[in-house]
Amino acid sequence: MIRRSTLLRILLLLTAGLLFSISPRAAVALPFDTVFKGRDRFDRLVTEAAAGNWSALPIGERTATVGRALTGTPYRGSTLEIDDRVEAPSANLLGLDCWTFFETSLAFARMLGEPRDKWTPETLLRYLELDRYRGGHCTGSYLSRLHYLEDWAVDNQRRGLVEDLTRSLGGVAWPHSAQEMSILWRHYRYLRADPSLLPELRQMEDRVSTMPLYGIPVSRVAGIEGRLRDGDIIGIITRDSPGAYSTSHVGLAVRQPNGTLCFLHASAPHNYGRVLIESRLASYVRHYRTDAAIMVFRPVR
Repeated sequence: MIRRSTLLRILLLLTAGLLFSISPRAAVALPFDTVFKGRDRFDRLVTEAAAGNWSALPIGERTATVGRALTGTPYRGSTLEIDDRVEAPSANLLGLDCWTFFETSLAFARMLGEPRDKWTPETLLRYLELDRYRGGHCTGSYLSRLHYLEDWAVDNQRRGLVEDLTRSLGGVAWPHSAQEMSILWRHYRYLRADPSLLPELRQMEDRVSTMPLYGIPVSRVAGIEGRLRDGDIIGIITRDSPGAYSTSHVGLAVRQPNGTLCFLHASAPHNYGRVLIESRLASYVRHYRTDAAIMVFRPVR
């Protein structure tokens, strides 16, 4: 039972906007300035969206439009590692990695489907939670987050949020092995702070590794570019070791005015170090020897 004094303090903090409740299922909260960074950038995007009537666009084009507006944003990794114990939906518009770029673009696009008075940081966080966590709910546990793109795809398609087009576009099966996090666990703040999560993490990876992994071979990407649309989510399958493949990168498909289908993504510091529109998608995936195939997911709502 929560003491009255404690409950009153929580209510006062919520009223003051100092706490953000991470989910109806969660029992804890983090300071709002911990879970949301980049309010000025957010406000500018909202102003631009209103002036451009982005909300009238279909969800895919809306996502691509938001993504284009984020070009130039510096690459910044580990922005979701915001606490040692408490997992919470968060956003950082000051720096993005490949995953936070695509999901922020998509969540912002979904937010624009709400009435204008709902275009708020809180609504953006709600849509990030819907996308980022298993079943659309953050429980406060690090392992409620969908850490592998192939796992994200299955969960989000099951809930009718995206459609996996990979097999219909000629995708073939690849040997699947998801084990990066358990091997490199010391690189993750939550895992370093709480190694007791590792057995459950390995169980999750074992489950993900049993999922069929389908991808369109790099050699066939040029042939399917004409069937892709603005805002399609492009996942890249990489060869980790002989006979073992997993997802390694993600971005958005965008079509240029001249009709060329390009790759919009957050490029790592050893490349460009920012969000940018790369060359033609087929050319991009041929550039890296370890890139084997792509996956394609289309936002539905």
